[in-house]
Amino acid sequence: MPRKTAKNDAALPSAPAALLPALLVAATLTLPAAAAPPAAPDFGPHVHILSPSTPGLQQRILDIYTAQQPNHFGPRRDAVLLLPGTYENLRIPVGFYTHVLGLGRRPGDVHVIGDLRSNAFLDGDNATQNFWRGAENFAVTPTLGLGDNTMQWAVSQAIPFRRMHVRGNIRLNQNNGWASGGWFSDVRVDGRVDSATQQQWISRNSEWGSWTGSNWNMVFVGVPQAPAGEFPTPGQRFTTIAKTPLVREKPYLFVEQDGRYAVRVPSLRRDSAGISWANGAITPGKTLPIARFHIARPGDSAAALNAQLAAGKHLLFTPGEYLLTETLRIDRPGTVVLGIGFPTLRSDNGVPLVKTADVDGLTVAGLFLDAGRQNSGVLMEVAPVGSKRRHKRNPIALHDLFFRVGGAAAGQVHTALRINAHDTLVDHTWIWRADHGAGVSWTDNPSAHGLWVNGEDVTIYGLFVEHFQQEQVVWRGNGGRVYFYQSEIPYDPPTQGAWTNAAGGRGFASYQVADTVTRHEAWGLGVYSVFLKPDVVLDRAIEAPDVPGVRFRSLITVCLVDKGAIERVINDVGEPARCQGGGNTATLKSYP
Repeated sequence: MPRKTAKNDAALPSAPAALLPALLVAATLTLPAAAAPPAAPDFGPHVHILSPSTPGLQQRILDIYTAQQPNHFGPRRDAVLLLPGTYENLRIPVGFYTHVLGLGRRPGDVHVIGDLRSNAFLDGDNATQNFWRGAENFAVTPTLGLGDNTMQWAVSQAIPFRRMHVRGNIRLNQNNGWASGGWFSDVRVDGRVDSATQQQWISRNSEWGSWTGSNWNMVFVGVPQAPAGEFPTPGQRFTTIAKTPLVREKPYLFVEQDGRYAVRVPSLRRDSAGISWANGAITPGKTLPIARFHIARPGDSAAALNAQLAAGKHLLFTPGEYLLTETLRIDRPGTVVLGIGFPTLRSDNGVPLVKTADVDGLTVAGLFLDAGRQNSGVLMEVAPVGSKRRHKRNPIALHDLFFRVGGAAAGQVHTALRINAHDTLVDHTWIWRADHGAGVSWTDNPSAHGLWVNGEDVTIYGLFVEHFQQEQVVWRGNGGRVYFYQSEIPYDPPTQGAWTNAAGGRGFASYQVADTVTRHEAWGLGVYSVFLKPDVVLDRAIEAPDVPGVRFRSLITVCLVDKGAIERVINDVGEPARCQGGGNTATLKSYP
């Protein structure tokens, strides 16, 4: 069906031709009145631009939630954009594939007085399937929350919570139900963070009054108020890194003071701690007018998108599903590709979804990449294999990229994400071979690896990789750094024989560093088993060369449900985690 052309130049509507002479005469006789604000770009029907004066504001938000809270694997996607202002007594419940974004230059420019909430999807207050939703760039005073000025954010994987100011407290689960998250970055909480039953969490460059709670693996990077205590003490399984060595915050959409839309691209930060917008400052960086973006909408072909990129445009993906028949190619240095509302890319003809050139300063953020019916080899490849250029001064940055193999429908791919570019930054990713939903079985959604790294000096914050049939992560480049790793190994090996590596070992390590690597560091790693068939065992959760430059800190394995075991934490070191006949949890403070 034909669609309206996006209004990228934000121009005022044209007057009818018959009126132009009269208007021109009037313009010569009187001074013009103050110009009306530019019209918003045409973002399509599933971008909801709201203000405090929007008629029926509360009901519009509740209608989105009613559609999205049960929409576990459905096609609908929504972005809720809040214009600057104060929203009194507003409740914002957030369901699947819903992205709530403030449009201020600073988080405080949009202030919700009321509630922001994620409710548990499963019965029993269980939030372990609360995926694919997010909130960014606004302030919340939770007067309508749980009481005690506390908001509830019961979430698990793929939940961006960025540039947020909680003017009160926040709780990361619902009642006594489990949750399995999650992610904070560039967040300030004036009061208390209660992680409660959260199994694991990473907080980067965030601040709060206090933090309470610990289960398996809590990691704090560049957090001035990290809680006291040290891994692996039960109740204090905290891993603290005082400074974030290198990061670029995710770009964000906002409205200029004159009403024009733009995208802020933050600057690179080195050895940082705390938020980027302290004391009301605007995050350092550069501003790109929306006119420099092609606003992509479902129905745009890959050829059309590639033509826009080749012409020098950046891309802003709006919510929806995009069926691509050729690979999206991002080749120009400094290009920004930004998605809002979990735009979902898929190909069914066996072509990779995204490939980048080996160039400086690319940013790819906020995309959802779904495996198709035919094996494309990879879903996303960052620079070609064998890339040699260095990008230390202006690295490629990936933010909030979520990969899925199966779940909505049967799909397959050999490796979800392959990184060949040196110095790449990854800032939050969930790479998931589905364990539930449609098209899910050992043969229906086959996939060997989640992440494969060939590039040198690649840094990752918040690495979630789960259920792949061989190694979840393979690291072959030198100088890698990982801050927080969460991995469930596959649930569904039908027998031990079907899940045996080439050397004859039982199972495949979740995290493997190649024997050729001499420099690698990782902090806060959790590997968990949930075997569905009896007599299936993993020999080693992590495999790495035993050399001085390869170091790990804060490692944990957990055997869940009632079957199987993880026999060693790393190489041949660490106690077993057995579901029967021994402790189901094993920890290791450091290796070597």
